[in-house]
Amino acid sequence: MSRHPEVKWAETIDKIFLTVVLADSKETKVNLLPEGVFDFSAKAGPENHVYELKLELHDKVNVEESKINIGERSIFCIIEKAEPARWDKLIRGGKAPHYVKVDWDKWVDEDDEGNAGAGDMDMGGMGGMGGMDFSSLGGMAGLEGLGGMGGLEGLGGMGGMGGMGGMGGMGGMGGMGGMGGMEEFEDSDDEEETANSGDKKDEAAKEEAKAEELTTSAKEDK
Repeated sequence: MSRHPEVKWAETIDKIFLTVVLADSKETKVNLLPEGVFDFSAKAGPENHVYELKLELHDKVNVEESKINIGERSIFCIIEKAEPARWDKLIRGGKAPHYVKVDWDKWVDEDDEGNAGAGDMDMGGMGGMGGMDFSSLGGMAGLEGLGGMGGLEGLGGMGGMGGMGGMGGMGGMGGMGGMGGMEEFEDSDDEEETANSGDKKDEAAKEEAKAEELTTSAKEDK
């Protein structure tokens, strides 16, 4: 039996911000029709429970301009309205289901829409897939690939490749520079050899001096 994930929404005059709150979703499938029908299904949790949604939005939407982001904790959609107008409700017809709630963190009052930055959201700061156009998803079937792409949140793990920076630890091989100490030992040996050769030269000079003294004394004796 399928379950319903929590849905949060907010709006501006030309956009709907729709968030499906579902962590670590797998085999995620999303479809958006121009008539304003939003379909969603995914698996989540250690037991791979199936979560499904079918929302008939209040009015028509522009699928080509709408975007979706599948992150680690939620699926975030920026849905472009077909005609700019305040909806004041998400679902057409009667009362919204209990799992559909207003997202007050993203809500922009109509009087505030002219203010700089009000309702100005994009996918840049979102984790996961970045921003993908609904039109490029190719419908529910095309989103089979998104199940794998949901694994793109795992691409955050690819950031772990940055751990390859740990190879910088090979810089520790610079410690081999300590082998440079071997040069010091070699230099000290050379210095000893140089000192020893100097001593030998001094001894040879002394012997020559003694020989000259003996020669000189012998001549004087004659």
